[in-house]
Amino acid sequence: MKQSGDKRFALPAARRNPGRRRPIAASLACRIGLVSLSCLLVAACDGGGQSGSASAPGEMAAEEAEPRGPNNGRLLVDGDFALELAVYETGVPPEFRAWATDAGRPVAPGRVDLRVTLDRLGGAVDEHNFIAQGEFLRGDALVYEPHSFVVTVDVEYEGRRHHWEYDSFEGRTRIDAEMAVALGIGTMAAGSAVIEETVTLYGTIVPATELVREVSARFDGVLESVPVMLGERVSEGQTLATVESNESLQSYEISAPIAGVVTERNANAGEQTAGRRLFTIVDTSTVWADLAVFPGDRGRVSVGANVVVTPAAGGVGLTGTISYIDVLAASNQAVTARAVLDNSEGTLAPGTYVSAEVRVAEETVPLAVRRSALQSFRDFTVVYAKFGDEYEVRMLELGRQAGDWAEVLGGLEPGTIYVTENSYLIKADVEKTGATHDH
Repeated sequence: MKQSGDKRFALPAARRNPGRRRPIAASLACRIGLVSLSCLLVAACDGGGQSGSASAPGEMAAEEAEPRGPNNGRLLVDGDFALELAVYETGVPPEFRAWATDAGRPVAPGRVDLRVTLDRLGGAVDEHNFIAQGEFLRGDALVYEPHSFVVTVDVEYEGRRHHWEYDSFEGRTRIDAEMAVALGIGTMAAGSAVIEETVTLYGTIVPATELVREVSARFDGVLESVPVMLGERVSEGQTLATVESNESLQSYEISAPIAGVVTERNANAGEQTAGRRLFTIVDTSTVWADLAVFPGDRGRVSVGANVVVTPAAGGVGLTGTISYIDVLAASNQAVTARAVLDNSEGTLAPGTYVSAEVRVAEETVPLAVRRSALQSFRDFTVVYAKFGDEYEVRMLELGRQAGDWAEVLGGLEPGTIYVTENSYLIKADVEKTGATHDH
């Protein structure tokens, strides 16, 4: 530890140089078991590679021979003078508190001039000055999360200056660019996004009534021929049957009024038409999704809302709009909302059970992150910010979450590069190396 005063002590090499890190290529690659990463990771697992390195919370733990004071703060010693510095957060937002002694005897806080500087990853620098309060010195600024920084402590007491520097890292690791590519770590810049709020509804696919035709004979008579079969797809104008009229004894054709599928065939050659329905033809190129809207969602679902309808068994969804909402509730207290869907590919057969995501609100927010990036760290939801080859947690205050996005209300600066793909690998390495909330 570097000190100034009557005595100087050499800071351990790892603490003098925050950029020095323990290699993690072997630990990370071997732990994940990415056998397919060929020679790069094979060499790393053999211990011969230096392609990645990590900050060393575990290393810090090994160095935790540094003494602690009676308030569980870090004890900094320079000759007879000692300063205990702690982040205090019991019942108050995190703040620095400090206690000074000289030759083992408490020093009145008002006799000590103390300044603490925090150098954070990404270039931010926080200055903390102190005022006397009771038996301790109290910092004048919030120590905001993450509590991960290089700490510089400067003290003046009775005309003598004391100086310390040390690392206090948490939630941080280092992975070089080549290893990050091999691990599939994807990133993007945090910025604005469109938050689409949806509600989930359930229902059934039904034919569009205007595309259903029931076909009867115009003049009753004897069916001479019926050339179409049940389930056959017919074109508009195609002959469905030939009838000899009972009155004129002349033959005429019954033609298909629309293109579609014959879903009902009540006609056989030699029978009398007898005024009955002979055929039903259904065109399923457009279908309806009849969706149940229960009271809790009635005020949110409106005509014109965009909807994505997906078969309950899974598959490709179809997009459409809500065209109609019934004014009468069924026995289950739900009203029917109808979505019109282009089904020209035949994806949804009438009778299919479906789920639907109906967009009920849309707003552009100034700052959002992808929900795939979110991880847990201590009691926080975080993303991992990227600065060169280093990655560090950013504790988030979140707003609305919908679709792919989560609104960020605090904890992240716009434009920050953060991990969006395979962020769990960063979390795993941080946890493995023993990152702690260490003060």
